[in-house]
Amino acid sequence: MTRLSVNINKIATLRNARGSNTPNLLEAAKAIENFGAEGITIHPRPDERHITKEDAYKLKSVVKTEYNIEGYPSPDFISMACEIVPTQVTLVPDGPDALTSNAGWDCQKNMGFLKPIIHQLQQAKIRVSIFIEPDSQQVIAANACGADRIELYTESYAKKYPEDKKKAIEPYKLTAQKALELGVGINAGHDLNLDNLQYFIQEIPQTLEVSIGHALISDALYFGLNSAVQLYKSKINTI
Repeated sequence: MTRLSVNINKIATLRNARGSNTPNLLEAAKAIENFGAEGITIHPRPDERHITKEDAYKLKSVVKTEYNIEGYPSPDFISMACEIVPTQVTLVPDGPDALTSNAGWDCQKNMGFLKPIIHQLQQAKIRVSIFIEPDSQQVIAANACGADRIELYTESYAKKYPEDKKKAIEPYKLTAQKALELGVGINAGHDLNLDNLQYFIQEIPQTLEVSIGHALISDALYFGLNSAVQLYKSKINTI
């Protein structure tokens, strides 16, 4: 069964726009779980333009499902993660000025950097996922780094899906197969939506978790948050 983890960054963005506590991020996380999501994801950034460090700590006592914190593994980020001890940390390569994640790790090139960080997080009893492009060689390198899981960066899939979904999914299937051979868990995220999610899960049913934020929160403007969560779960639960 693939878990739906909802990224709540955009709820924090809306809250921060008025400098108050509306909408209440913690209450939103509780509601999303009550509506059926199996996880909450955040991606705090150094400028705190959406999720703040305070949010990251407070959510620890609120989230009852899986708590996933994404981020670039700076010393401050690693220290925060080891203090909070979320279920999972997803390491992404984007720097502080990135608008959103826009590339996966080159695990071969960065093995010396990533390996001790992964070990440190695992020593703190945190599952570690590495954000990568659909590339079997990167899975091999991520495994060599000690990662528990990979998160497939699905922007390319989402862009190519409307024109040729079979061609769009092919490199992801090959990468997922290599992960399965190596015993590495498979997550996925970025630009997955109500149009392309079901096909992705059908073709890669071994996907353990999808992390979806922007599209789901945008759909919630039309359908309501409860209905949006249910719609995304219905696309996942097709097998």
